[in-house]
Amino acid sequence: MSVLISAFVLGFVCGLRVMVGLAAISWAASTQHLPLQGTWLAFMGSRITSYICSALAIGEMINDKLPKTPSRLVPPQFGARVVMGALTGTAIGIAHGSLLLGILAGIVGSVIGTLAGAKGRAYVRKLFSGHDLPAALLEDVLAVALAFSALSYVG
Repeated sequence: MSVLISAFVLGFVCGLRVMVGLAAISWAASTQHLPLQGTWLAFMGSRITSYICSALAIGEMINDKLPKTPSRLVPPQFGARVVMGALTGTAIGIAHGSLLLGILAGIVGSVIGTLAGAKGRAYVRKLFSGHDLPAALLEDVLAVALAFSALSYVG
């Protein structure tokens, strides 16, 4: 059950910030918290992969605050979130012997995270008198906190 919950939550994280889930998986694999050695995802356990994914996640967080960043609900952005949700779910599933369930939970989590993230951010933006930056920063914090929580749950 913890595998499903973790895959779902990491998928949800990918719905909020697409690269945060992948960075979390990479760091967990590189610290041997997520056993991916000997699988086709073993490269995720490399320190260089962890640094690259982290840099991309930080870049995404910065880019998200720019006024010309497209909505997460347009097909390319929505699709990327679903693909990364599937990938993070795959990593959790492979590591714990539940590949199909991990993939499905990651996909469902990413779809829900994408839709809930868009609605939640719009709601919080209203609470801040239409200012998006506080809502975006709260979303960043939520994504990182959920990623840590999901990975500590599968250990």
